[in-house]
Amino acid sequence: MLQRKFDTVVKDFFPNAMGAKDTSIHYLGRLQNEYNLDVSKVLMATSVCSDDINIPSTTFFNVLFGPFVMGGLGGIPFVGQTGMTAFAHHIPDDGSAFIFYGPHIGVTLDGDLGKMYRPRQEATGNSCGALMLALSRFQEEGYTPNTDNDDDYQQMKLEESLLPYKKQILESDNQEKAITEATYEIINKKIHEHLKTCKDEFHVDKVTLLGGIIINTEYGIDDYFDARNFEVIDMKSL
Repeated sequence: MLQRKFDTVVKDFFPNAMGAKDTSIHYLGRLQNEYNLDVSKVLMATSVCSDDINIPSTTFFNVLFGPFVMGGLGGIPFVGQTGMTAFAHHIPDDGSAFIFYGPHIGVTLDGDLGKMYRPRQEATGNSCGALMLALSRFQEEGYTPNTDNDDDYQQMKLEESLLPYKKQILESDNQEKAITEATYEIINKKIHEHLKTCKDEFHVDKVTLLGGIIINTEYGIDDYFDARNFEVIDMKSL
Protein backbone atom coordinates (compact mmCIF):
# COMPACT_ATOMS: atom_id res chain seq x y z
CA MET A 1 0.00 0.00 0.00
CA LEU A 2 2.73 2.47 0.99
CA GLN A 3 4.75 1.58 -2.10
CA ARG A 4 1.75 2.36 -4.33
CA LYS A 5 1.29 5.72 -2.62
CA PHE A 6 4.94 6.56 -3.22
CA ASP A 7 4.54 5.46 -6.83
CA THR A 8 1.92 8.17 -7.34
CA VAL A 9 3.95 10.87 -5.58
CA VAL A 10 7.19 10.06 -7.40
CA LYS A 11 5.56 10.01 -10.81
CA ASP A 12 4.04 13.44 -10.23
CA PHE A 13 7.62 14.73 -10.40
CA PHE A 14 9.27 12.05 -12.56
CA PRO A 15 6.61 10.41 -14.80
CA ASN A 16 9.08 7.96 -16.38
CA ALA A 17 10.65 6.74 -13.14
CA MET A 18 10.81 3.01 -12.48
CA GLY A 19 11.25 1.15 -9.21
CA ALA A 20 14.90 0.44 -8.43
CA LYS A 21 14.46 -3.34 -8.63
CA ASP A 22 12.55 -3.09 -11.90
CA THR A 23 15.28 -0.81 -13.26
CA SER A 24 17.95 -3.37 -12.49
CA ILE A 25 15.98 -6.26 -14.00
CA HIS A 26 15.14 -4.25 -17.11
CA TYR A 27 18.65 -3.08 -17.95
CA LEU A 28 20.44 -6.28 -16.95
CA GLY A 29 18.03 -8.08 -19.25
CA ARG A 30 18.86 -5.72 -22.07
CA LEU A 31 22.58 -6.27 -21.58
CA GLN A 32 22.10 -10.01 -21.91
CA ASN A 33 19.36 -10.24 -24.51
CA GLU A 34 20.07 -7.28 -26.81
CA TYR A 35 23.84 -6.97 -26.51
CA ASN A 36 24.87 -10.54 -25.63
CA LEU A 37 27.00 -9.38 -22.71
CA ASP A 38 28.04 -11.88 -20.06
CA VAL A 39 26.97 -10.18 -16.82
CA SER A 40 29.28 -12.50 -14.86
CA LYS A 41 32.19 -10.60 -16.41
CA VAL A 42 30.89 -7.05 -16.04
CA LEU A 43 32.63 -4.66 -13.65
CA MET A 44 30.40 -1.88 -12.37
CA ALA A 45 31.42 1.66 -11.53
CA THR A 46 29.18 4.22 -9.88
CA SER A 47 29.20 7.99 -9.98
CA VAL A 48 26.45 8.63 -7.46
CA CYS A 49 26.54 10.66 -4.27
CA SER A 50 28.49 9.16 -1.39
CA ASP A 51 25.35 9.43 0.77
CA ASP A 52 24.75 6.09 2.53
CA ILE A 53 21.09 6.15 1.51
CA ASN A 54 22.04 5.31 -2.08
CA ILE A 55 23.70 1.97 -1.34
CA PRO A 56 20.48 -0.11 -1.41
CA SER A 57 18.96 1.87 -4.30
CA THR A 58 19.70 -0.70 -6.99
CA THR A 59 20.22 -4.45 -7.14
CA PHE A 60 22.96 -3.93 -9.73
CA PHE A 61 25.23 -4.11 -6.70
CA ASN A 62 24.06 -7.67 -6.03
CA VAL A 63 24.70 -8.98 -9.55
CA LEU A 64 27.73 -7.24 -11.03
CA PHE A 65 31.31 -7.06 -9.78
CA GLY A 66 32.23 -3.92 -7.89
CA PRO A 67 31.33 -1.22 -7.61
CA PHE A 68 34.33 0.95 -8.35
CA VAL A 69 33.29 4.22 -6.69
CA MET A 70 33.81 7.34 -8.81
CA GLY A 71 31.31 9.70 -7.25
CA GLY A 72 31.64 12.08 -4.35
CA LEU A 73 29.22 14.71 -3.03
CA GLY A 74 26.34 15.19 -5.42
CA GLY A 75 27.53 12.30 -7.59
CA ILE A 76 30.26 14.28 -9.34
CA PRO A 77 33.02 11.88 -10.57
CA PHE A 78 35.74 13.45 -8.45
CA VAL A 79 38.14 10.56 -9.19
CA GLY A 80 38.71 12.20 -12.59
CA GLN A 81 40.80 10.68 -15.37
CA THR A 82 43.02 8.80 -12.92
CA GLY A 83 40.00 7.04 -11.45
CA MET A 84 38.54 6.26 -14.87
CA THR A 85 41.89 4.77 -15.90
CA ALA A 86 42.07 2.66 -12.74
CA PHE A 87 38.55 1.38 -13.38
CA ALA A 88 39.50 0.47 -16.95
CA HIS A 89 42.44 -1.59 -15.66
CA HIS A 90 40.26 -3.58 -13.24
CA ILE A 91 37.79 -5.03 -15.77
CA PRO A 92 37.80 -8.86 -15.99
CA ASP A 93 39.52 -10.49 -18.95
CA ASP A 94 37.13 -10.72 -21.91
CA GLY A 95 34.63 -8.75 -19.88
CA SER A 96 32.99 -5.34 -20.13
CA ALA A 97 32.25 -2.25 -18.06
CA PHE A 98 29.04 -0.75 -16.70
CA ILE A 99 28.89 2.79 -15.32
CA PHE A 100 25.84 3.79 -13.29
CA TYR A 101 25.65 7.50 -12.56
CA GLY A 102 23.56 10.47 -11.54
CA PRO A 103 22.43 12.61 -8.58
CA HIS A 104 19.72 11.72 -6.07
CA ILE A 105 16.78 13.49 -4.51
CA GLY A 106 14.43 12.54 -1.71
CA VAL A 107 10.66 12.80 -1.61
CA THR A 108 8.12 12.36 1.17
CA LEU A 109 4.58 11.04 0.93
CA ASP A 110 3.44 14.64 1.39
CA GLY A 111 5.24 15.55 -1.82
CA ASP A 112 8.16 17.43 -0.28
CA LEU A 113 10.94 17.13 -2.85
CA GLY A 114 14.49 17.32 -1.54
CA LYS A 115 13.40 15.82 1.80
CA MET A 116 13.09 12.29 3.11
CA TYR A 117 12.70 10.30 6.31
CA ARG A 118 16.00 8.54 6.94
CA PRO A 119 16.25 5.26 8.86
CA ARG A 120 15.60 5.66 12.59
CA GLN A 121 15.05 9.41 12.37
CA GLU A 122 11.71 10.98 13.24
CA ALA A 123 12.23 14.28 11.40
CA THR A 124 12.85 14.73 7.71
CA GLY A 125 16.32 15.49 6.41
CA ASN A 126 17.72 16.79 3.15
CA SER A 127 18.39 14.51 0.21
CA CYS A 128 20.66 15.25 -1.50
CA GLY A 129 22.16 17.10 1.45
CA ALA A 130 25.03 18.53 -0.60
CA LEU A 131 22.69 19.82 -3.32
CA MET A 132 20.18 21.29 -0.89
CA LEU A 133 23.06 23.03 0.90
CA ALA A 134 24.27 24.43 -2.41
CA LEU A 135 20.72 25.60 -3.17
CA SER A 136 20.38 27.38 0.17
CA ARG A 137 23.69 29.17 -0.46
CA PHE A 138 22.68 30.15 -4.00
CA GLN A 139 19.57 31.74 -2.50
CA GLU A 140 21.84 34.09 -0.51
CA GLU A 141 22.51 37.26 -2.50
CA GLY A 142 26.14 37.63 -3.53
CA TYR A 143 27.26 34.17 -2.40
CA THR A 144 30.29 32.69 -4.20
CA PRO A 145 31.84 29.31 -3.34
CA ASN A 146 35.33 29.48 -1.89
CA THR A 147 37.23 27.04 -4.11
CA ASP A 148 40.42 27.66 -2.09
CA ASN A 149 38.82 25.92 0.88
CA ASP A 150 40.66 22.57 0.90
CA ASP A 151 38.78 21.50 4.03
CA ASP A 152 35.51 21.37 2.07
CA TYR A 153 36.89 20.74 -1.41
CA GLN A 154 34.12 18.60 -2.87
CA GLN A 155 31.27 20.86 -1.76
CA MET A 156 33.03 23.95 -3.09
CA LYS A 157 33.79 22.29 -6.44
CA LEU A 158 30.21 21.03 -6.65
CA GLU A 159 28.89 24.54 -6.12
CA GLU A 160 31.40 25.98 -8.59
CA SER A 161 30.28 23.52 -11.26
CA LEU A 162 26.66 24.53 -10.65
CA LEU A 163 27.28 28.28 -10.96
CA PRO A 164 26.50 28.37 -14.73
CA TYR A 165 23.05 26.94 -13.88
CA LYS A 166 22.38 29.24 -10.90
CA LYS A 167 20.05 31.65 -12.70
CA GLN A 168 17.83 28.96 -14.19
CA ILE A 169 17.76 27.08 -10.87
CA LEU A 170 16.61 30.13 -8.91
CA GLU A 171 14.05 31.06 -11.58
CA SER A 172 12.55 27.56 -11.58
CA ASP A 173 9.16 26.77 -10.07
CA ASN A 174 10.80 23.81 -8.35
CA GLN A 175 14.32 24.76 -7.34
CA GLU A 176 15.05 21.42 -5.66
CA LYS A 177 14.28 19.53 -8.85
CA ALA A 178 16.10 22.09 -10.99
CA ILE A 179 19.38 21.82 -9.11
CA THR A 180 19.16 18.03 -9.32
CA GLU A 181 18.53 18.17 -13.07
CA ALA A 182 21.50 20.52 -13.50
CA THR A 183 23.73 18.16 -11.54
CA TYR A 184 22.73 15.29 -13.80
CA GLU A 185 23.87 17.32 -16.82
CA ILE A 186 27.24 17.98 -15.17
CA ILE A 187 27.80 14.33 -14.23
CA ASN A 188 26.72 13.06 -17.64
CA LYS A 189 29.10 15.44 -19.41
CA LYS A 190 32.06 14.58 -17.16
CA ILE A 191 31.54 10.81 -17.49
CA HIS A 192 31.55 11.09 -21.27
CA GLU A 193 34.60 13.37 -21.26
CA HIS A 194 36.61 11.09 -18.96
CA LEU A 195 35.62 8.01 -20.93
CA LYS A 196 36.72 9.55 -24.22
CA THR A 197 39.99 10.85 -22.78
CA CYS A 198 40.83 7.46 -21.26
CA LYS A 199 39.48 5.27 -24.09
CA ASP A 200 42.89 3.74 -24.85
CA GLU A 201 43.05 2.40 -21.30
CA PHE A 202 39.99 0.19 -21.89
CA HIS A 203 40.94 -3.19 -23.35
CA VAL A 204 37.32 -4.20 -23.87
CA ASP A 205 34.88 -3.90 -26.75
CA LYS A 206 31.89 -2.52 -24.86
CA VAL A 207 31.24 0.01 -22.11
CA THR A 208 27.66 0.49 -20.93
CA LEU A 209 26.41 3.76 -19.48
CA LEU A 210 23.22 4.16 -17.48
CA GLY A 211 22.59 7.67 -16.22
CA GLY A 212 19.65 9.25 -14.49
CA ILE A 213 18.23 10.46 -11.20
CA ILE A 214 17.80 8.32 -8.09
CA ILE A 215 14.65 9.16 -6.13
CA ASN A 216 14.90 8.20 -2.45
CA THR A 217 11.72 7.26 -0.58
CA GLU A 218 11.67 5.78 2.94
CA TYR A 219 13.35 2.97 4.84
CA GLY A 220 11.85 -0.35 3.74
CA ILE A 221 10.34 1.13 0.58
CA ASP A 222 12.00 0.69 -2.81
CA ASP A 223 13.66 3.73 -4.30
CA TYR A 224 13.06 4.83 -7.90
CA PHE A 225 15.26 5.66 -10.84
CA ASP A 226 14.47 8.07 -13.67
CA ALA A 227 16.72 6.92 -16.55
CA ARG A 228 18.01 9.68 -18.81
CA ASN A 229 20.72 7.90 -20.78
CA PHE A 230 21.33 4.27 -21.68
CA GLU A 231 23.98 3.41 -24.22
CA VAL A 232 26.31 0.55 -24.98
CA ILE A 233 29.40 2.16 -26.45
CA ASP A 234 31.61 0.42 -28.98
CA MET A 235 35.02 1.50 -27.69
CA LYS A 236 36.65 0.93 -31.09
CA SER A 237 34.54 3.70 -32.59
CA LEU A 238 34.73 6.14 -29.69
